[in-house]
Parts: sequence; structure tokens; C-alpha cells
Amino acid sequence: MNILSIEPFVPSGSNFEGSKQFFQALGFQINWDTGDYVGFERDGCKFILQKYDKAEFAENFMLSVRITDADEFWQDVTARQLPETFGIQISKPINQPYGREVNIIDLAGVCWHFVE
Repeated sequence: MNILSIEPFVPSGSNFEGSKQFFQALGFQINWDTGDYVGFERDGCKFILQKYDKAEFAENFMLSVRITDADEFWQDVTARQLPETFGIQISKPINQPYGREVNIIDLAGVCWHFVE
């Protein structure tokens, strides 16, 4: 028996449709959609967006996503004005002991660590 993947259930916050649009704008594709749950994937990285709005949970939930280039990722997101379009927060790339990272706080308040 092998473990093949981990696919976290990520809360959408109050704007489920906006969250779906945001993750599509980040380049994730919808694999399936049951109405209140949506399976997203990009480059083999998968998660499930859940129609769930509990700020206390979302604001204490963090994910780490490995990427190839933090600077390129930051430039892409900011050039396409995703913070202005979706009301998300994004940090500039910073060096951490575990790699160079960009943090995004999504529509629900979840902190995504995109780490090179």
C-alpha cells in the first residue's frame, strides 16, 4: 500500500464563486464540481475547494505549495492584478530557512505559502 497524494479541503469563505474564479485565475483547472465542492488541479497539485465560511477556521489554515520560481510567480500574480481584482493579499518574495516564498491570503483568509 502506498500513499499517493494529500488533497486538502480548503474553505471558500463567504464568496464561493469568487474563490472559484480566483483559483482559476491562478491557473488551477476544475477537474470536477458537485456544487458545494470543487476539485482543482495544476501541475499535479490538487485541492478541494469547499463551500464553507468560518473565518476563525480559515484564518488559522495554512498550506505550503512548492513552486519552481517565487519571483516569477509574484511577478505573474501582480502583473495580472489579481490582488486588485479579487481583494487578496500577496507578499513580496522573501527568503526563509526553508526556501524563497510568496504568501497569499485568499478570499477566505487562508494563507498559502508558495515556496521555491
